[in-house]
Amino acid sequence: MSGYTPHTPADVAAMLAAIGVDSIDALFAQVPARLRAGARIALPPGLTEPELCQRMAALAARNATPGEPVAFLGAGAYPHVVPALVDQILRRAEFATAYTPYQPEVSQGTLQAMFEFQTFVAMLLGLDVANASMYDGASAAAEAVLMARRVLPGRRVVWIARALHPHYRATIATYVRSLGDVELREIPIASDGRSDLAAVAGRIGADALCVVLGCPNVFGVIDDVAGGAACARAAGALTITVTTEPLALALLRSPGALGADIAVAEGQSFGLPVSYGGPGVGLFATAERHVRSMPGRIVGETVDAHGRRGYVLTLATREQHIRRERATSNICTNQGLCALAVTAYLSLLGRTGLRELAAVNYRTAHAVAARLEAAGVARRWSAPFFNEFVIRAPEAAARWEAIAAESGVIPGFPLGRWYPELSDTLLVCATEVHEPAHIDRLVGALAGAAPRMRAAER
Repeated sequence: MSGYTPHTPADVAAMLAAIGVDSIDALFAQVPARLRAGARIALPPGLTEPELCQRMAALAARNATPGEPVAFLGAGAYPHVVPALVDQILRRAEFATAYTPYQPEVSQGTLQAMFEFQTFVAMLLGLDVANASMYDGASAAAEAVLMARRVLPGRRVVWIARALHPHYRATIATYVRSLGDVELREIPIASDGRSDLAAVAGRIGADALCVVLGCPNVFGVIDDVAGGAACARAAGALTITVTTEPLALALLRSPGALGADIAVAEGQSFGLPVSYGGPGVGLFATAERHVRSMPGRIVGETVDAHGRRGYVLTLATREQHIRRERATSNICTNQGLCALAVTAYLSLLGRTGLRELAAVNYRTAHAVAARLEAAGVARRWSAPFFNEFVIRAPEAAARWEAIAAESGVIPGFPLGRWYPELSDTLLVCATEVHEPAHIDRLVGALAGAAPRMRAAER
């Protein structure tokens, strides 16, 4: 079986004749010969299809399999079981696009999926209205700060929790960097792992634009959103919550119920696998009084002249729909397939199933924390947590890569990469994918790290 060649010699000759040259080299005659000589690629001869498959299989075999090593990683991307039906729905040809429907009247299925997505997001975040998806949680957080600036144009100070995920903080800083009138100030970390609101309560003044808190924060800790909202409200500022693990919202009081004016989240946990950092999908909701300042688009439900249910783009505030100076966002491509995955996942689990899954995550993580505590590996923070937590493990943090290679367990994330003062800690995440045997291996790896390090020092 010969390799696949896209053009026969006769095809090439016909194309060259059509453009009036006698060889392919003549097409590049204007490029100096010394440059052409340096650009040549030493490629081996082409492979047949079976040979190519064998070669790719051999390369793939050099990688670790999905189940090995066992990873207790979270820190913004969470391993959860994705029902097979989610992928089956995504494969339907009608949904095989990520673009906004420019002709809504012929895109009823896509619009209905977006409408259902918005409904789920509004319910989870506990606010009145949600848009039809953002790029990811980090850009949604940055868009929330820009939205707060539109709502309160005379204010300039953004109080942002140091316990918010560092990637989200960096994205917000990038978005506001060119806005000379916006200043970022940090809310420090308290001794229990929550944001130290007491340290800034007297400093959040009339110039405050918003207070941005994690819900939970990057350490998995349940932060004091209600307290932060009270501080913001006293200064006339807005409260923005950011959730990297949205499954926690199935157990916790919603951000809206805690006083958030704008709530955003990363939706990856709902039907999207962990895939080298993407893709994600941003969840975004706000109070109805702020809807005109919200970025993105809103799909609404209505009836046509015959009384039949239909879906329409009720609000589209990007520059391609309205005058550029009135646009609230330059977000263009809708994360259609990712939003559909979230919608399918939440539809399959339902309110009860989602809460039961969240309870499994909570119990699993707390059981792991208790096992580690009994083995001499203590938690760093005392505040309540959901499905990830920080442990004091200086030896394991110092030998993190070696332990992973030796034990086949990735024992959490070394927080020293983000927080220099936490160089002796690991952030450990446990979800429904971690079986008892996996937990035994984690405890063994971490409990054995200290004796090995002490022996090496002697």
